[in-house]
Amino acid sequence: MATVNDNYLKLKAGYLFPEIARRVNLFVEANPDAKVIRLGIGDVTEPLPEACRSAMVAAVEDMGDRNTFKGYGPEQGYGWLREKIAAHDFQARGCDIDASEIFISDGSKCDCGNILDIFGDDNVIAVTDPVYPVYVDTNVMAGHTGDINEKGEYEGFIYLPVTAENNFTAEIPTEKVDLIYLCFPNNPTGATATKEHLTAWVNYARANGSIIFFDAAYEAYITDPSLPHSIYEIEGAKECAIEFRSFSKNAGFTGTRCALTVVPKNLTGKAKDGSNVELWKLWNRRQSTKFNGVSYIVQRGAEAVYSEEGQSQIKALISFYLENAIIIREKLTEAGLAVYGGVNAPYVWVKTPAGLTSWDFFDKLLQTCNVVGTPGSGFGAAGEGYFRISAFNSRENVNEAMRRILDKFK
Repeated sequence: MATVNDNYLKLKAGYLFPEIARRVNLFVEANPDAKVIRLGIGDVTEPLPEACRSAMVAAVEDMGDRNTFKGYGPEQGYGWLREKIAAHDFQARGCDIDASEIFISDGSKCDCGNILDIFGDDNVIAVTDPVYPVYVDTNVMAGHTGDINEKGEYEGFIYLPVTAENNFTAEIPTEKVDLIYLCFPNNPTGATATKEHLTAWVNYARANGSIIFFDAAYEAYITDPSLPHSIYEIEGAKECAIEFRSFSKNAGFTGTRCALTVVPKNLTGKAKDGSNVELWKLWNRRQSTKFNGVSYIVQRGAEAVYSEEGQSQIKALISFYLENAIIIREKLTEAGLAVYGGVNAPYVWVKTPAGLTSWDFFDKLLQTCNVVGTPGSGFGAAGEGYFRISAFNSRENVNEAMRRILDKFK
């Protein structure tokens, strides 16, 4: 009989968001007239920018003409998109990133898991706690951890707690770690990182031969000009960091799928014989072998993000969601709840009322307000007692959800 990958059996009963969906579905079945407002999963609600839609329509027409038809594209992404990304997102901010170091993909979530293909099984891994569950679960699946304990922590990780007590800023490890996951603006807490904080991480990584996995999926929500958008704004980061970015949250590509990963060509890891190996070559080989590239139509839509019209339209989208975050912060504060995040980030991190666990608060909001959020404990042990509210929804739904919460909690 075929055997299975036993590492999957170490995973908690269900991935966080499917478990949320299960509870919501049970509630809806029992209460078919309830008008549930979902402020949990970080999915966008507003339409794709017109510039992107128009570019995609034109690309569809290209596919209908033998002279402009596109079949398999380059696994790394089309050059015309990579060059625009390099110029607008990196070089314009003083980052020495070349288009050849950018790989187009179908999602930063995928890349955060797939990047483990090019790393060994004996690395010491550090994650913040709470943390985006994909970082942890993909390492469990790959066999990089031991079993889970009663607190929800896996043996083999170095957990770096981030709470209100330390201003949601992880301390640099005292021990040596090999792989470090950082996400700023942070999912789930909405915290941001100063240039000084990222410099400390880069200095640590360079001193210890570590690699930083820097998830910048929400960088477009940074409005404070003093905050860095990319790890590569920090001197020396090209020697120690891989950056992940996405078109999902800035341009609404959650349903069309397009993202990118930056692997600098001078970034190296160690082989078992002690020799240095260029990670760019390994990632290029991985993508060329396991991935056939993002569709031409979607990449043309992503390219339109960098047009004058596209820039204006995504700026309006981001402003819309940030205004939602302001409303959520203000109303939850008015309801007597302690709130964090929601500034330079689309997530509001809420301290649950005294006596309620994260899942207790989830059930209370669902049953009494018909509002769905995300239990903080689903992001890690240090997330217990917190709750994430997403600003990704219509203004009407955000206002109505906050009205219901005020009615019950004020």
